[in-house]
Amino acid sequence: MDSSAVTQADAVAFADRVGELLTSMRSAEAELGKLLVEIEGRGVLDLFGYRSVARLLEHLADLPKAAAERLVHRARALNPARTLDGSPVSALAPATGVTARTGVLSNPMIDTVVGVLQQIPAEHRDAAEADLLAFAGQAGHKQVAALGARIVAHLDPDGPEPDLAEPAVPGREVSLRRKKSGVWELHGRFDDETGTRTSALLDSLAERRSSDEGPDLRSPQERYGDAFSDAIDLALNTPDLPMQAGERAHVMVTVSLENLKTGVGTALLGDLGTMSAAEARLHACDCKVIPAVLGAKSEPLDLGRFRRLISPGLRRALYLRDRGCTFPGCHRPPRHTQGHHIRHWADGGPTDLHNLTLLCAHHHRLLHRSGWEARIAPDGLPEFLPPAFLDKQRKPRRNNLHQPLPHAA
Repeated sequence: MDSSAVTQADAVAFADRVGELLTSMRSAEAELGKLLVEIEGRGVLDLFGYRSVARLLEHLADLPKAAAERLVHRARALNPARTLDGSPVSALAPATGVTARTGVLSNPMIDTVVGVLQQIPAEHRDAAEADLLAFAGQAGHKQVAALGARIVAHLDPDGPEPDLAEPAVPGREVSLRRKKSGVWELHGRFDDETGTRTSALLDSLAERRSSDEGPDLRSPQERYGDAFSDAIDLALNTPDLPMQAGERAHVMVTVSLENLKTGVGTALLGDLGTMSAAEARLHACDCKVIPAVLGAKSEPLDLGRFRRLISPGLRRALYLRDRGCTFPGCHRPPRHTQGHHIRHWADGGPTDLHNLTLLCAHHHRLLHRSGWEARIAPDGLPEFLPPAFLDKQRKPRRNNLHQPLPHAA
């Protein structure tokens, strides 16, 4: 049997087993929560001599106090209870509690549903909970949170009062230098206001990725490094950036057509740096191209006219159609995205709406390096085929975060 087929089969088997164990763990935790609520109603002090079920769980399960309290707090929201005098106490999210005991809901999903229901008047909770749980069967907890926000906004269109606080006058200094190894070092000092804004920007860009390719295993330092790179991309893409030598700020990448087609070899990055041809192929999806003919000593013999592969008009059409990164579960808006040629233009793929889709930098790299595949469906919208280890049938998936979501009546 082909070794790649064996590896793929192993990946599917591992993923199936992980899913089975997660279902068992989640179901057991939900049953444990229901039992703790019953113990609390019977009187934990009389039964065990503890002042609270959280303290009891802390000692029985050898859990940190905060973890035990979170589990008990979640259980109270999901399960009906009784006070010590026998009076019934309704659960905030009873249908979620029933579903949780089947093992299909993660704790973040449960907490998301409960958090939304806490913001909704009691008379609308049953309908909202049903909508959230129905959507949870096909989406992750961040997508369910987006639906919840729309439900809350529908019920409370005015929202919270705006913050009108005046910012302080900023002051800052930064140094940036390139080492011989090709690594760049950044050092700086910021005032409190600038540091706070920088932290907010990087925090928002450094959130763990929530999409269908699997968990985000990057370290905090790696996430913030990627966030800084994304912030630079956003700044370079702004139309208000000052001109340099009559042009907008840019980085030149030089690569042979053969290396670009094969993805093998290297490319020249700027004046001193290098990058792999595979990385250059990724960036070539959405760039300005200047074809050149070089002599035996790399002297330019003929330079063609530069052309922007994706024109401003075509980019606007992509923004209107895709509304952001189209990878399933990704929330990045259009300004965070790049145009991706489904069939690379170096391989003869056309630069038109039926061969393009918007992807953030991370998912653009993923499409060039992984088993995910993008295509345009018969209805003209982009969809993605997951690797077999995620879905044996490779059922097409779409990103519904940027599309109109259902809402409670």
